[in-house]
This record gives sequence, structure tokens and C-alpha cells, in this order.
Amino acid sequence: MFLTITTTGTAERPATDLGFLLHKHPDKAQRFSTSYGTAHVLYPEATAERCTAALLLEVDPVALVRRGRGKGRGGAPDSALAQYVNDRPYAASSLLAVALSAVFSSALRGQCKARPELPERALPLRIEVPALPARGGAALVERLFAPLGWAVTAEPVALDEEFPAWGDSRYVRLVLEGEPRLADALRQLYVLLPVLDDAKHYWVAPDEVDKLLRSGEGWLESHPEQRLITNRYLARRWSLTRSALERLELARLAEADDTVAEEIDNAVGEPAAAEPMEEDESEEGSEERPVPLAVRRREAILDALRGVGAARVLDLGCGQGQLLGALLKEARFTEIVGVDVSMRALNEAARRLRLDRPGFDTAAAERQAARLKLTQGALTYTDSRLAGYDAAVLSEVIEHVDPPRLPALEHVVFGAARPKAVVVTTPNVEYNVRWETLPAGRMRHGDHRFEWTREEFRAWAGQVAERHGYAVEFRPVGPEDPEVGSPTQLALFRVAAQGGDDGTDSRNGDRTATTATANAGTTTAMGTTTATANAGTTTVTGTMTATADTSAAATATDMASTAAATGATVTMTTAVTTTTAVTTTKEAAA
Repeated sequence: MFLTITTTGTAERPATDLGFLLHKHPDKAQRFSTSYGTAHVLYPEATAERCTAALLLEVDPVALVRRGRGKGRGGAPDSALAQYVNDRPYAASSLLAVALSAVFSSALRGQCKARPELPERALPLRIEVPALPARGGAALVERLFAPLGWAVTAEPVALDEEFPAWGDSRYVRLVLEGEPRLADALRQLYVLLPVLDDAKHYWVAPDEVDKLLRSGEGWLESHPEQRLITNRYLARRWSLTRSALERLELARLAEADDTVAEEIDNAVGEPAAAEPMEEDESEEGSEERPVPLAVRRREAILDALRGVGAARVLDLGCGQGQLLGALLKEARFTEIVGVDVSMRALNEAARRLRLDRPGFDTAAAERQAARLKLTQGALTYTDSRLAGYDAAVLSEVIEHVDPPRLPALEHVVFGAARPKAVVVTTPNVEYNVRWETLPAGRMRHGDHRFEWTREEFRAWAGQVAERHGYAVEFRPVGPEDPEVGSPTQLALFRVAAQGGDDGTDSRNGDRTATTATANAGTTTAMGTTTATANAGTTTVTGTMTATADTSAAATATDMASTAAATGATVTMTTAVTTTTAVTTTKEAAA
């Protein structure tokens, strides 16, 4: 097996710096013992203008058979001759990759004690491998190396030059030219040589996943042939391949979020700081057990989904799948998709829902698998897979998002995916004072970025509805306190009608949403109404505050009627008795 690495230089930056990077002196020919033979490192040429380092691996076929105990390609008991007569001594394979790792270990890690600045320097490199097995042909070689910035030459080797009719062999002569860092080039070769050979000579253990991810860092996360590379490198062991792909996706999302994987893969094992069970309003001495707030929250979400007639539902930020389990129990929900950035959470959800152990009822298992799908994804990046659903749920999700990223989440859910309905729940920070176990000023969960008051949540939801053409109503979740409200607040968004039976007329193409709040049964409740009328170039705006909800609504109606006399466009909001509502612009009728 033979491989050469060539670079060029100048008097100021001599090509012989390659010797510093490889930790092998150009004036010496060195040899190293390996488990399968002897590796030689030598320099056919070494000048300031051009330097070539060569790695020659002499494989001992007998040592290979003894160490492999007959396993691997040609290792069947009835193929004894094939154990000794094969391409291993000549064609670059996983054996050469192992030699690269052993002989050039410091270069692979990007370390150079003598010249610490050299490993970060991009070099003009030419790498040649005279005989490379390529299962997939020259086209696959191009697909593997070209996305990494290499100019690729992969010349198929004829089976026999004297008999061209026999066609080409599965071997190619490979030449790569580019200007990467040497460490990056060596790590790419370390992974892709055995991928092209597609026949590892040693047992693939779980630690191979770590080796793959370590060598693939910085390029494998975004490689278009990521799945093929991972599958082949791990010798098609599905459990290892799945683990590697999950970790690669997590690394990609972490890089996109400019954070570390551990920081976003935090959906499992984080204890909540509060949200204890709430006491039922039952008679003293009742033996009924308290209902946890999480259960009440799921019931409120399911009630909202039933109310909008949703059948195809997204659970965005599904965590460990508690809501997914509740959705599966109701046949009305025919298609359910759980999305979370954390693979640990998705794996735990699959375990909880017994997706990997469906039981003895095969037909029931198939029906459940057809209804439920778990998908890894970040809610701050547009994902075409989320479009076209009846409803989406963001249950206790938004408070885990940094405030500067909320507009991105808003665009992904309300702008790009745009389901017919969206259910959002979030803690009511005002209620925190009712929990003695929660220290003052502390949030309910260690990962919460914020917790909103009722006014803050309604302001955010109203703005989102206005920007994306939704109507929104608010519902309490859990027991309501007359001073601080309920522990959880829920917003139900529905796509606003574009004209029709509800009396909404969108002929002017402009919808403006405003919000008014009222509490039924409270004589001192404040109702706010605003009406704006544009007649020609004259704008009339009126704002009124009343001590009773009915008078506020009446005043809004009077103002709308006055504006309608001039044929103007009116925006108005009226208070309701049980919820806060957002209404859309109407063009007044004379």
C-alpha cells in the first residue's frame, strides 16, 4: 500500500515545513511496526520549492490472518487460499487508514510543538493513492471528496490492459489537489479510505463511533453523503450507525445555534424547580388524590385540539412524549408528529411509548407506528416537514428559547409551517408567589430563559397573531387565583377568516389586530376599546376606558357606526366575558 503527500513552497515558506507537521525529518527514512506489517516513511524529494512525503505499508498476510482469525473478506473456512492471496498488501484500505493514524498521530491532531503556528496554515497539497478500491466506482470517489473542496481525479484501473474488453476493475488511481490544513486532509483520508474499500479488517466496536465523530468533526456534519459514510465506516452495524447519525445531527444543530451539543440536548434529566401538584377543590376529608398541573395542562391542550377539529397534529418540543401518549389514546388524532432537538428526549419518548417493544398485538403496533412519527429538529430553523398540519402544540417550550431567538421560532411555526391552529402554553410568573417551595425570584425550571406575566404573554401573542393573520384567545390552566391568575396560561391561535360567514371583509387587503381584556363577574373590571376611522385624508382615533364591560363594547360600536357614515375603514376590539379575544379589521358597511 502506498500514499504520497506533496506540497510546494517558497524561500519564505519552504515546502520542507511538511516535515515539521508530520513530525518526520525529511533526511531520514523511518520504519514503524504495526499489527499487520511494517510502515515506512520516506521523502522522495525535499526542497524549499517542493516536498513529498511517502507512506509505504508492507502487509504481512500471515499476520493478518492470525490476528483476524479467519474473519473478514475471504475469511470463510472453505476459502483458506483467499486468506493469503488477496489485495491487502497492494490496495489502500482500512489497514492504510490505521497506519496513518499510528504514524502521523500528532499531525492528525493538529499538533506541532516545534512550530505551533503551522497546523493552522492551509497548504497547497497533492495526495496520490496509486491503487484504491472503490466500491461504487470513480463517481462515488468524486461524491465523497469533491464536497470537501478537493479537485478529484479518479482514473479507473483496467482489469487487464491487454484485454480491454474485460472492462475496468473496482480500483482507481486517486489524485486529490486542494489547499486544506494538513490535519483536515489526514482526517478525511482516515475516514474515507475504509469507506471506499467497504470491508474493514477488524471488529467494529462501539468506540468506533467516537473515532468517526472525532475525525469527522468540522466536515462530516454537513457532508451530502453523511449517511453512506457513516454506514460503511461502521461496517453497516445499524445500532452504531443510528447512534452516530443522531450525534452528528445534534452537532450540526449546536453549530447552527452557536452553542455546544450538551447545552441543547438537555431535555432529559432536568428536574423542575416547581410546579407541584395542585389541591383539588373537594370537600374536606376527601381521599381524592391531587391532580398534577402537568395533567391539567395536557387536558387543556387536548380540549383545545378537539375544539378546532384537529386530526393531524405537531407536538413541537415534545420532550419525553407525555403529550404524545395522550394524543395516541384518542382515535380522532390520525397523524401525530413529535419534534425535539434532543435525541435523548426522542429516544426516551420512543421507550415510554413502547415504539421499540409494541407487544404481541402486531396489528395494533402497526397502526400506532402509522400514526406516530418522531423527528429531530430545531424550532428556530425552517423545516418543510412541518407544513400542512391541522394544529401545532408548543407546550412549555417558548420559555426555553432565548428571547432574541423568539422571532425565528415565530417565523418557523406561524409563518413557514402555518398550521390552521396553534396551542401555546407557558408558565404564569405571577403565580410563582403561591408556591412556598419556590424561592423568590427563582424560575420554575433551571433551563427557563424567562417567565412572563399574563400581560406580557398576551402582548406577545397579540403581536404574533397580528403579524401572521391569526386570531387568538386565552384560557387559564389550573386553579385560578383572584389576584395572580392561574399557574399556566394557554393561548389558542386560529387562522383568521379571509371573508365569509363571520362578516369579515378583507377586500382592502389590510388586517389589523388589537386586543382588549375583561374579567367577567368583576364590577371593577376595565375594558379598553380603540376605534380608528380613515375618511379621505382625515384620521379619527378614539380611546375609552369604562368601569363595566358592556359599556366599553357599546362605545366601540357607536364609534364604528360614526366612522361607517363616512365610508371609512374601522378597526375595533370589544371586551368579552371569559377570555381575551383578538378581532380583525372590518370595512364598515353603511
